[in-house]
Amino acid sequence: MTGIIHSKEHEPCLRRVMQGRSEAPAPHWRSGVLVLLVLAFVANTVAIYAGLFDGRRSVPDQAAMRGRGLWQAHNCQACHQLFGLGGYMGPDLTNIVRVRDDARLRTFIRYGTGRMPAHALQDSAITDLMAYLRWVDRHGTSQVQAEAVHWTGTYVIPIDRP
Repeated sequence: MTGIIHSKEHEPCLRRVMQGRSEAPAPHWRSGVLVLLVLAFVANTVAIYAGLFDGRRSVPDQAAMRGRGLWQAHNCQACHQLFGLGGYMGPDLTNIVRVRDDARLRTFIRYGTGRMPAHALQDSAITDLMAYLRWVDRHGTSQVQAEAVHWTGTYVIPIDRP
């Protein structure tokens, strides 16, 4: 090893370099941290998919399921949207129960408006439909900013390109 200045304290490092290992071995605590991070990731994933954090993910009750059946039978999605999906003639109803009171919603459903047809539903059916809309409301929001709506009625989705 001519031309290389070394001392006794550098010999272990030199041996590793000569054996093809240029880095010092990782301390043992790193593997423990890695195991903890993996376990935390797995636990978080299970908790999210099980709906343990915020209670927003839930199975609809019987009234909400009947309301969902009415929503489909009366083809509400042809004019209205839920979570931004559906027709564009009527408003998005994802969070309508937050901004309109029950009496007003019942009136709209039963008697319609200028563009919405009237639905001759019994009070129990309207209650079921509203139970479905409450269930939908608990599972997310659908707030589209005005500048993201294209003049054709579709959404403008920005794409970041490198």
